[in-house]
Amino acid sequence: MVWEERWNPLRQEWMIVAAHRNNRPWQGGQAPVQSDAPAYLPDCYLCPRNTRVSGHTNADYPDVFVFDNDHPCVGPLAPTELAPPPADFMPNRRADGIARVVCYSPNHSETLAELSAAQIEVLMRTWAEQYRELGARPEVNHVLTFENKGEVIGVSNPHPHCQIYATNFVFKVTEVEVAASRAHHESTGRYLMEDILAAELQDGRRILAQNDGAVAFIPYFGRWAYELFVAPRARRASIAEFSDADFADTAEMLRQALVKLDNLWQMPMPYLLTLHQAPTDGGDYGDYHFYFQVMPPLRGPNLLKYLAGPEIGGGNFLSDTCPEDKAAELRDLPVVHYKHI
Repeated sequence: MVWEERWNPLRQEWMIVAAHRNNRPWQGGQAPVQSDAPAYLPDCYLCPRNTRVSGHTNADYPDVFVFDNDHPCVGPLAPTELAPPPADFMPNRRADGIARVVCYSPNHSETLAELSAAQIEVLMRTWAEQYRELGARPEVNHVLTFENKGEVIGVSNPHPHCQIYATNFVFKVTEVEVAASRAHHESTGRYLMEDILAAELQDGRRILAQNDGAVAFIPYFGRWAYELFVAPRARRASIAEFSDADFADTAEMLRQALVKLDNLWQMPMPYLLTLHQAPTDGGDYGDYHFYFQVMPPLRGPNLLKYLAGPEIGGGNFLSDTCPEDKAAELRDLPVVHYKHI
C-alpha cells in the first residue's frame, strides 16, 4: 500500500499519493468514450477546403496547417480602452499577443497517437518555427503550446489539433518551474531536469521507453494516474534549440508514449498535452530544460479523476493511484497502435 506525500521539485509543491483509495466504492459519473470519426467531415471547421466561422477557407493542406485562431483570447484586436480597475492593487491591461491553431493532419480521425514518428517530427519542427516567430515579437513574453484531446477535456472540435497562446505575460507554471530550475542550479551546480532524469533512470520503475536522445516516463511526483513526461536527454530551453537528432529521438518517444496510452484500454485516451519551454522575454534560461507533459484525466477506462477539495479548494493534488503501478501497466504494452495491429 502506498500512502505518502511526494515533493514535486518543478512545481515546488507537495502531492498526496493515496493509492489505497482507488478501490473505494464509486457511485459517481463516468466519462464518455470518444467514438471513431470519418477521415473528412464537410461541416468541420478544421478539415481541408472547408470554410470556418470567420469566413476564411482552409487550404487543401497535405500535413500540418497553421492559422490564427478565429476566437482568440489574446490578439492585436484586443480592446485598448478598458474600464478603470476597482483599485490600484488590482490593475488591468490590454490582452496583447496572438492565438493560433495547428492542425496535425488533413485526416479528421487521425490523432497524434496515430501519426508516424516522421509525421510527429514535422509537427515538432512546426512548433519550433512558431516558437521562434511568435517569440520574436516584442509584445510576446511566452509561447504556450498545448492540446486538449477528448470530450471530457472540453475540446471544441475533435479534428486533431493544438493551440498556441503567445502572450505578453509568462504563464504561472512556467514561471514557477523557471524559478525552481534556477534555484536548483544555483544551490547545487546541477540542472533540475537532468537530476530528475538521472533519478528516474537509476530507479527504472517508472520508465516507459528510452532511446539515445530522449526518455518517456511517469514522474515520481505524477499527479494524474497516467501522467507522462517525455524529455530530451540534452538540456534544451525550448523546442527551437533541438538538433536533428533531438527531433527524431523525441518524436519517437512521444509517439510510443501516446500509443501506449491508447493501447491501455483500446480507446483514444483523452488528455491535456503541454510543451514546457522557456519564456521569450529576453531572459537567460540556460538552466531550464524543455519537456512534454501529457495529463490524461482518467484513472480507469471510463473513470474520471475529479478535481475537488484538495485540488481546487486546497491547491494541492491527491492521487488515488501509485505512479509505479501505472508505469508497470503501460511499460509492456505494444508500441504499435491497436487500430493498426
